[in-house]
Amino acid sequence: MHKKVIFSSQKAHILLISLLLWLFSAPSSAQNKSTHNASVSKNLELFDEIYRMLDLFYVDTLSADTVMQWAIEGMLRRVDPFTEYYPEESDDLRQMATGKYAGIGAVIRYLKSEDRTVIAEPYFDTPSSRAGLKAGDVIISIDGKDTKGMSTQKVSQMLRGEAGTTFTLVFRTAGDSLRETTVTRETIQLPSIPYYGMLEDGVGYIFLSSFTEGCATEMRMALLEMKSRGMKRLLLDLRNNPGGSLSEAVDVVNLFVNKGEKVVYTQGKLSAANHEYLTTTDPVDTELPIVVMVNSGTASSAEIVSGSLQDLDRAVVMGRRTYGKGLVQMVRELSSGGAVKITTSRYYIPSGRCIQAHDYKHDGTESIVPDSLRKTFHTRGGRPVKDGGGITPDTLTARDSLTTGYWMVQASDALFNWCTRYVRTHPAPADADALTLTDDDWGDFVQYVTANDTTVKADTLQKYCDQLHFDLKGELVTRYFWNQGSVRYAALHDPVTVSARALLKDDARMQAILHKVAPAEQRKKNKKK
Repeated sequence: MHKKVIFSSQKAHILLISLLLWLFSAPSSAQNKSTHNASVSKNLELFDEIYRMLDLFYVDTLSADTVMQWAIEGMLRRVDPFTEYYPEESDDLRQMATGKYAGIGAVIRYLKSEDRTVIAEPYFDTPSSRAGLKAGDVIISIDGKDTKGMSTQKVSQMLRGEAGTTFTLVFRTAGDSLRETTVTRETIQLPSIPYYGMLEDGVGYIFLSSFTEGCATEMRMALLEMKSRGMKRLLLDLRNNPGGSLSEAVDVVNLFVNKGEKVVYTQGKLSAANHEYLTTTDPVDTELPIVVMVNSGTASSAEIVSGSLQDLDRAVVMGRRTYGKGLVQMVRELSSGGAVKITTSRYYIPSGRCIQAHDYKHDGTESIVPDSLRKTFHTRGGRPVKDGGGITPDTLTARDSLTTGYWMVQASDALFNWCTRYVRTHPAPADADALTLTDDDWGDFVQYVTANDTTVKADTLQKYCDQLHFDLKGELVTRYFWNQGSVRYAALHDPVTVSARALLKDDARMQAILHKVAPAEQRKKNKKK
């Protein structure tokens, strides 16, 4: 079982003082070293004095653990959103690095009408699916503790635990029957590649959802398999990929470029944070035409991959501008057994640009780098690209025109419940492509949602009829054919993916994009900046 970090007042005080010393011991170049150190010492003494007075004179006895946690979280929150403190043996930190956690393997959500947590999506071949749990099943109790009114975060904590431990789960099925089962927690490995496969006309597709340990190896195997099956073009989907390991990102780029290429370099305040990352192995294919799909949810290591392939003129980037996270974090262990994930450097991709879009003021506020201040750099072939503001795609897709009304429908419990009812009354089709929604199904959906959610109007449903048809089929495919089926369905039918596949098969258009360069006079001006 994971050990809980318990601080005495003295230990908690020492931890925060040590953390403060570590965070502020290295002066910036703009500060005189002795003045900076004197300032650090003075402020640590001030903090020490205030805490001792609070502990001694405050009307109520305060928990040292709680007060110190407030202080730590408050300090780090004002630095930037990515610098965080983790207790000893943190599940969140482990999952971030490895994609693994111990639990039942399911996505859960809160259902307002039940005031309980329900299963939203069980993962294939995990304790949840083997226990017979399905989307829509309501969690009634865990080891005898009634979950009514509990937050999904609390329920998630109860479902997780050390691999090999068991608990008793009582749940109510969509058919309103109560069931009790014993579930054994296991180590769950979230797939970094939920789906890959051949689509049509030699087009291979890979959906890379995160950059966790081993994802580059998985991707290498996927590429080799699809090449053996006749892949001539690749569609790499990095949409909503939040990033992860920087070294894995370099290894993914290495699959498509020669050994010895500089993919990214980092620069920080300390020389130890400065590092160049070069490709180290022979690639899988340096000629394969590639389109990389991105959006505003593409961040961090996913931006390193898409931006580096763009800078090296190795792929066409398509979609919407990415998030713009050009900062690198390192995990540093603390003497308490905990750890701090701290921003130590900025990264720069092959053209020399840093794509950090957010300017953190270190007072809890931030601003976005305006387009007027974004500088121009050039790809290897001379194409102009910008720093700041994330990765701007070579080909922009239409901006999302969906309104608040649509998202209210998406978030509605009634939509989720209608899908639960549909699956219960309709047998699984032969495959995802065989799933169809008839006019009667659509009419039933409109009637059910408007009857069970007064905030949703029939004219809103009709306005977004096409998009909701796509969404409903995607949700139903997930329930019948798991996440892999859902991703393949989206790869074949998502309008953005359809456009990306058309671009990928248009050799002339691909070459025109990759060989487009700035006018000579403009390039001269850019070099003088």
